[in-house]
Amino acid sequence: MEELKKRLIHLHHCRGIGSKGILKIMKIDSELKNLYQFSISVLQDITRISSENFSKFYYDLHHLDLTKILTIYSTHNISCMTIFDKEYPFILKQIYNPPLVLYTIGNTSLLNYPSIAIVGSRKGNEYAKKSLEQLLPLLVKKRLNVISGLARGVDTIAHQMTIRYGGKTIGVLGSGFFHIYPQENRMLVENMKKGHLLISEYPPSTRPQKWHFPMRNRIISGLSKGILIVQAEERSGSLITAEYALQEGREVFAVPGNMMESLSKGTNLLIQQGAKLVLTGEDILAEMNI
Repeated sequence: MEELKKRLIHLHHCRGIGSKGILKIMKIDSELKNLYQFSISVLQDITRISSENFSKFYYDLHHLDLTKILTIYSTHNISCMTIFDKEYPFILKQIYNPPLVLYTIGNTSLLNYPSIAIVGSRKGNEYAKKSLEQLLPLLVKKRLNVISGLARGVDTIAHQMTIRYGGKTIGVLGSGFFHIYPQENRMLVENMKKGHLLISEYPPSTRPQKWHFPMRNRIISGLSKGILIVQAEERSGSLITAEYALQEGREVFAVPGNMMESLSKGTNLLIQQGAKLVLTGEDILAEMNI
């Protein structure tokens, strides 16, 4: 493995330091050639992290056995992709704060083809199913990958229905691969390992944390040409994803709903603010020039 890639992956596994700290080190040592030669005081001065976090970081930097870790990943068909690799998706590099390392299981060639993100409420109901039954067949026929976040509700419906219609789907996790969340999607995840793609910016042993999920949303929107919101409450993670999409210049689509229902308030608000109202698959394809 190329030394820069190996050292970046090593840094990514160290406790106590996040992407900001890693970028500070790379600002001083862009190819990480001196990573293991820095003195404690120099590294403390560069990273500016708390003494407690620094102790964890410095210990892991000099004690983690990366070869052993990567061997375990290999037995689980987990690959590591860094921002310096040629296969790293160019479209994702363009976002603010792109992930430095991606962990993947499955068909990474899907990253070379256009995708649409489909997200919505964890309480997604029969209306979400009926809406996607009307919209997905044409998107699948046009070979658009469907990206979502493997959450309960609309995300799960989008993944499952795409597979049922013979399409390809990409799941972006808010945890490491060894801690699938929610647990009820374990079978879906196993199914997606065969011919589809799973992505996480978190090392496989990372347990899900509340703040991981808004961060995951920037990858969902960052990998897609457009994003479709199906059922969302007025304050919802789906709207965070839509906000990321707007910031990155992606197309934003929304399925309208009954104005008396809470699950329609977010999507109707997006339409009011300029999102494309969607009634058919053609509405999406026309806007995305596909």
